[in-house]
Amino acid sequence: MFSRVKKLMGAPEPPSGEGEATPPTPPPPAKTLFVHFRLHTAPASGPASASPSPAAAPAPVAEGEEAPLPPPPPVVYFREIDDTLRSIIKKAKERTQLLREKAIDPYATSPEISPPVTPILRKEDYIRLKEEERIAKEEAAKKKAEEAAKKAEEKKKKDEEKRLEAEKKAEEERLVEEAKKKAKILPNISCSFFDVLFRPIENQMDIILGQTLDPLDRRYIAWLSVVALAFNYNVWFCTARLVFPFHNETNNRYWLFFDILSDVVNVLDITVWQPRLQFVKAGDVIQDGRMAKVHYRKSQRFKIDLFSILPFDLLCLHFEFSAIYRVNRFIRMESFFDFSDKLESIMAKAYIWRVIRTAGYLLFVLHLNSCAYYIASMYQGIKTTTWVYNGEGMAYLRCYYFAVRSLINIGGLPEPVTTFEITFQLTNFFIGVFVFSSLIGQMRDVIGAATAGKTYFRTSMDGCVDYMNTYGIPKSVQNRIRTWYNYTWAAQGMLNESELLDSMPLVMKTAIAVDINLTTFQKIALFQGCDQQMLVDMLLRLKSIVYLPGDFVVKKGDIGKEMYVIKSGAVQVVGGPDNSIVFVTLKAGCVFGEISLLQSAKNGGNRRTANVKAHGFVNLFVLEKKDLFDILIHYPESQKVLARKGRKLTKAKGPASAPAKINEEKPKGLGFVAEKPQTPKLIKLIANFRKGVIKKCDG
Repeated sequence: MFSRVKKLMGAPEPPSGEGEATPPTPPPPAKTLFVHFRLHTAPASGPASASPSPAAAPAPVAEGEEAPLPPPPPVVYFREIDDTLRSIIKKAKERTQLLREKAIDPYATSPEISPPVTPILRKEDYIRLKEEERIAKEEAAKKKAEEAAKKAEEKKKKDEEKRLEAEKKAEEERLVEEAKKKAKILPNISCSFFDVLFRPIENQMDIILGQTLDPLDRRYIAWLSVVALAFNYNVWFCTARLVFPFHNETNNRYWLFFDILSDVVNVLDITVWQPRLQFVKAGDVIQDGRMAKVHYRKSQRFKIDLFSILPFDLLCLHFEFSAIYRVNRFIRMESFFDFSDKLESIMAKAYIWRVIRTAGYLLFVLHLNSCAYYIASMYQGIKTTTWVYNGEGMAYLRCYYFAVRSLINIGGLPEPVTTFEITFQLTNFFIGVFVFSSLIGQMRDVIGAATAGKTYFRTSMDGCVDYMNTYGIPKSVQNRIRTWYNYTWAAQGMLNESELLDSMPLVMKTAIAVDINLTTFQKIALFQGCDQQMLVDMLLRLKSIVYLPGDFVVKKGDIGKEMYVIKSGAVQVVGGPDNSIVFVTLKAGCVFGEISLLQSAKNGGNRRTANVKAHGFVNLFVLEKKDLFDILIHYPESQKVLARKGRKLTKAKGPASAPAKINEEKPKGLGFVAEKPQTPKLIKLIANFRKGVIKKCDG
């Protein structure tokens, strides 16, 4: 067919053999759209080869003969078809070679991509594989959650640091502005002379008190009470001495002695105690003595204190003896309020001091009013009218009596006569109403704050009683609930301790929890060897609960979701008929129910195995299983320790619901053959009847 096509196209014939002469070169073909091509085929006989063989090598040339001409290049009519056929032949040869190697080596790689093989596993292996995959996913999820929590914590910490830094910067700027304003009003005062003068005293006080003092030190608060006493001496007696005729030759020596004594107290406070107080700067507690002294002397309080002890009393040497020269002592009122605040911070019942202080304010206002009444009487003239002081008896006591009746609006006062007296009395009434109502309101707030807890307890109990009466709860149950309320309040002074602890920072809650229960948790065998920080985290999750006498804390067969630590009281492990047998009594510091936290629900492992009953009133700390597992996520080593100890305790104790195994000896010999069942009675009767008939026939 190819020859016919070639003839039609006018293609030249290929050479017939290698030895033949090369035919003359044909004329160039006519222009056509086809591309010339030539297919090289292997000869019919010879070595098998799929690739086109090159032109035959020229025969060896003898000496003296001319070398034959090289064969002409193959003629290609269609280049694209030629390239396609060559690539197909090449791929076929490569595939043939791979299949030959596969036939020789069965482990050689096949050119085809093998489909994935699904492994055939046994049920146990498949379950184990799925469990491993689940655990791996959970661990990955936990790790991802921990990383997210860690990032969130870091971000929160950075934000907190930025906020604190901004607050610190703002506080520093505010202090700088205040210092500039104060510097304009009260310039800094150099005390080099006084440092040299009082250096021996300061050295002795360094040995006794130390270089610095905590503002809440009991020694400093005791000293503040002396300073407050000196301040009250000045504000009470100096005002009375200014108005009433208390100065005479007999009394002046005593006034002078107490004046000097109060001034000595103030000087010692300014030179010895105040420069030693620690202070906070940029969040740090400064405990350096020199810095504390510089800080006090640059403060506004030092300038006020220094002005308050200026000895204007020396003017009495030139003028008459008077208390007017001691008025500057009144501006040291900050020392009194400082003492009041410090005393409240250390008192167990601070409301007692608040009541005393409020009553003192009232008495001092009455004292000032009595002084004002005496001045008005002096202005009008003693005994001039029925309203003024008549000059009889002790002047201060009579005027104080008038002030009490006037400010408290008791009535029965003498009628004012002059316009001045009427105006004074009206002003006195208005001021009395305002001051007295303010002090009474303050007293009410103080007493209300002191009894706020008791009021909350009564309100809660009354609400619970109303609820029980509404729904007809039996009286026995109501009495037990009332007993629980009363005992809880008497035992801990509140109904829910967590409300108080939630308002505290984490550091304070940790300190309280560690101080109360850490020693108890360290003694628990289950938790020995665990991370100490994990125990601290567990303490923060404890919840307090109170049980009444006879209450069952746990019952046999219940699901175990908590462990208990006895805070106070005792519990009994009971059993037998009607739970009348007491196996053991657990007292304060003991722990029970801890094994159920680590046992799984498989085969009833999380079931309670005994009854535990409260023996009297008992206060327990409860740790739930969920809280424990939330903590163990962050402590993998402790989790392994607890799992290992839990398995040991479980093996030692045995599963709760497993039936008791009876140790029986295995039968020997033919004992493994089942015992032959007994013959039915009817069949026995028929057999016996037949035997009797046979015997009679034989006889």
